[in-house]
Amino acid sequence: MEFMERIDAQVKATRLPLFAITIAAVPCPDTPVILTLHWHGFIREKLIDSPDANAVAFTPVPSSALQLNERWDGVEAIDAAALEAAWELGAWDVARAEAPSCLRPGAETREAVECLKAFGQFPWGVNGQQVVVADAPDADDLLAVASKRGYLMWMFRPVAVGVWKDVADDATLRPDGTREPPCPVVPVEHRPGKVRRTVYRFGKPHGSGLVM
Repeated sequence: MEFMERIDAQVKATRLPLFAITIAAVPCPDTPVILTLHWHGFIREKLIDSPDANAVAFTPVPSSALQLNERWDGVEAIDAAALEAAWELGAWDVARAEAPSCLRPGAETREAVECLKAFGQFPWGVNGQQVVVADAPDADDLLAVASKRGYLMWMFRPVAVGVWKDVADDATLRPDGTREPPCPVVPVEHRPGKVRRTVYRFGKPHGSGLVM
């Protein structure tokens, strides 16, 4: 599983910095994975289509949800790919959430909303505008499985192609905000049926004396 190529292509196409990256998958081998890129940028809304007109409002650029159809035989393969991408892009850490079925008895409404958001299917917009632009033809099927069997989601904030470069206090980064591959952190085993949050820490503050 490879995320870097898709991330790099999207960054070059939009020429916008990233705020965060999320990855969502259901615990079933060889199913599609949803990669969502959350951009930091705004669309200038004008009353008339003229380069001299002033903007009357600024709407956030929608996130981009992409479906990846690469084959994988275990959650650890996605875990390793997410860690590698986050490591190379200079993220401070990676958070992996293992979420249960949102159709189980007693599940809260917010869990269903979080499941929709994880797979790029936001249930609302902002000022009539889309929050996510999705290229994910199998999203409905993935949501059906996730709502019954649960899902996993990874989240990290990239420094190299993101908005965090000027505030990153991290002694492990190169000047451009990247790190030299491969990632030295080993994935934690996924145990089906467990609900937990795992945080993989990469960063080390300057002056800590601990540099990878």
